[in-house]
Amino acid sequence: MSDRLRVAAIATIYHPKSHADVIATKFMKGMSTDEGLMPPEVDLVSLYIDHVLENDIGVGLAQEYGVPVYPSIRRALHAGADRLNVDAVLLIGEHGDYPWNERGRHMYPRRYFFEQIAGVFAESGRSVPVFSDKHFAYDFRDAQWMWDRAEELDIPLMAGSSLPLSWRSPWLEHPKETPIEEALSIGYGGIEAYGYHALETLQCMVERRSGGERGVAWVQCLEGDDVWRARDEGLWSGELAEAACAAIAKKPDGPMEEHAKEPAVFLMEHSDGLRTATLMLSGYVSDFAYAARVGGQVQATEFYLQNEGPFAHFGYLCRNIQQFFKTGQAPYPPERTLLTTGIIDAAMNSRHEGHRRVETPYLDIAYQSYDQMPQRPQGTRPSGASIDPQSPDIL
Repeated sequence: MSDRLRVAAIATIYHPKSHADVIATKFMKGMSTDEGLMPPEVDLVSLYIDHVLENDIGVGLAQEYGVPVYPSIRRALHAGADRLNVDAVLLIGEHGDYPWNERGRHMYPRRYFFEQIAGVFAESGRSVPVFSDKHFAYDFRDAQWMWDRAEELDIPLMAGSSLPLSWRSPWLEHPKETPIEEALSIGYGGIEAYGYHALETLQCMVERRSGGERGVAWVQCLEGDDVWRARDEGLWSGELAEAACAAIAKKPDGPMEEHAKEPAVFLMEHSDGLRTATLMLSGYVSDFAYAARVGGQVQATEFYLQNEGPFAHFGYLCRNIQQFFKTGQAPYPPERTLLTTGIIDAAMNSRHEGHRRVETPYLDIAYQSYDQMPQRPQGTRPSGASIDPQSPDIL
């Protein structure tokens, strides 16, 4: 009998470049990183796909690597037995043929999946670590239910975006207890799906400020010309935005206003008084960035994703997930993702309700950032096996 951990993957859909592909596939083929192509140290032993469409690759990959595909979540977690028969679960509820509600929220069934996972744990009398991809749910009430259910059943949780594990240029990591005076992140793309990533870009940095994270008191979403008016009124810092955009290597000449035709900004005030913002600049940038004022000085960095090739930022994410599965300890606080889930929920509600300010006393989510740095790249751009996944450098 192998002493390697047995992992189940529960996915919405499995087509090329879907999150199931860039995560679960790495638990079969290996994890591309700058340091080498890392073979998985755990075994993927079961797979559930909510719907298999014409462009599915999951069924074929599972057959190639000897992974059974099960017709239900319960059977995937039983993995051939009559009760829980895996040591960890990948919950990948991103992409797929699901509707959007009237608030612009893509209704992925993450809570529904987690309910079933937790149900199997409850009926089996034991819980195992669960990684939940991206934000917990499209509705914060669902996310809070998932959090409370995990506490009730003592389920170890890890969650979130790959953005905190991407390349940074220039390298910037705030030491814990940094006196951050104001901060801002830059993003692009869909206002919910990519706005969430931009929020995690912001949060993984500001959580390291003096006193740690205390929660968020209110959130407001603005769009169009109101974005620039808010800047002129001092509601977000043009200086920080310019510094963050200056760190992004690929962008057109000219000011952001000329290129970002449908700008949006999320304004936030944290419970300790820190003001932050997330600025969405589709048409001007196609990368993420961050800037902060510390001790009166502006610091900025680009968060670079590999959008072609092996998507090696997910290689680093999978390395951290694997370590979490082996230890039961998340490499960074899952409270970060609970908080960003609540922020994007409030931002989408603000947008739907006339761009009003949404008070968020329920986001009193206090936590401390990590002490030991997660596994992530130290360079400014992918190198080594991150560029060539066929590299013979198997470590």
